[in-house]
Amino acid sequence: MLRLLEALAPEASIGIQRHIETIAMHRFFRISGCFNNAMTANTRILIQHLFCTVSKYDRDARIQKVRPGFTLIELLVVIAIIGVLVGLLLPAVQAAREAARRSSCQNKLRQFGLALHNFESAKECFPPTDDRTVGAFSVHSRLLPYAEEKSLQDLLDFRQNAFSGAYNAQIPNPSFASAFATPIPMMLCPSDPAPTVNGVTVNGNTYLYGANNYMVSFGSGTGTNYDIRWPTDGIVYEKSNVRFANITDGTSNTVFASEAVRSIGSDTIFPAGSPPAFPYQYTLNASTGVSSTLNAAPGMTGMSSNPTLDTTWKNLTSWRGVNSSAMRGRGCSWAATAVPNTLTNGYLPPNSRIPDYVIHFTGFFGPKSWHVGGAQVLFGDGNVKILSETMDAKVCQSLHSISGGESAGAL
Repeated sequence: MLRLLEALAPEASIGIQRHIETIAMHRFFRISGCFNNAMTANTRILIQHLFCTVSKYDRDARIQKVRPGFTLIELLVVIAIIGVLVGLLLPAVQAAREAARRSSCQNKLRQFGLALHNFESAKECFPPTDDRTVGAFSVHSRLLPYAEEKSLQDLLDFRQNAFSGAYNAQIPNPSFASAFATPIPMMLCPSDPAPTVNGVTVNGNTYLYGANNYMVSFGSGTGTNYDIRWPTDGIVYEKSNVRFANITDGTSNTVFASEAVRSIGSDTIFPAGSPPAFPYQYTLNASTGVSSTLNAAPGMTGMSSNPTLDTTWKNLTSWRGVNSSAMRGRGCSWAATAVPNTLTNGYLPPNSRIPDYVIHFTGFFGPKSWHVGGAQVLFGDGNVKILSETMDAKVCQSLHSISGGESAGAL
């Protein structure tokens, strides 16, 4: 019984043991008195001291025996269990963080939509993109006061040119350089790991630009709708004047803007068939063989309408980044009017494994993101949805057209 008590309550067992020892000692004295009534006081003290010494030694041995502790094997097992739990919890934590970033991205696109609506209400048209050949301002620059960035727009003067120099080597107006270098949180997807400020080197000098994730649609990209120098089937093109009344497909069926994956680095070469890692932080340079000369009718000499890109893109090796003078990487600057920086079309389906094509000042694009399963788009009614990466390309193209009369079906 005492052994069981030692295991369950060591302190209580010690108290009981002391009591038993006291009783035993008194019984010994009584027995001893029966045989030797003449036992001296010194003898009794010596026997009592002997009892105490023996009992103390016995108690210390029992305390040492029941003292708790871990063996090395037990410690290793505990560490292994903790490691397994961390391994199970880490993906859940990462998923929760991505869900929060995705929600933040959705809210930013919704704010972007409100800015477009407010501009149209005030100016009776959506903001145009300026003529790219005369130092133009971007759509995003004109949206600043409607996106709670009036103090930033006050640094700009639309009566002056935003840039100077050749189209593939633009230099920012010195008066606006500090404004152009400012990143705007509303225009940045929190899931995109690329730098929010890009340095572009032109003639040995480096100029800074705030990056951009949210691109305004200039249409489906089908036919000759890729040529923004002429009216397209999107809400914006050069010197456009599109109003809500022109959107006959309905605002709930028309994409106004979508997110893109920001590019990184300088222009570079990747071997044919060995592209950069998906989701492609570079754009594909497909300008070779195509003339950028303005023709008498929409379209570019040497450029096919409705091209099949599934296999041809794998033969190309030239890729565009954001740090080179041409600024043809995706989202290099919210201030630049070049298509790769601020505009898009819906020729490619969401998160397509075909890279964004850049052909001189235009190209073939589609919604792209770091989110799993698809990319987020802004519809004309202010609604923001994530379009699945399994969406058919034809459906995506019809959603980017404002007046094609197509039936997009249920989303």
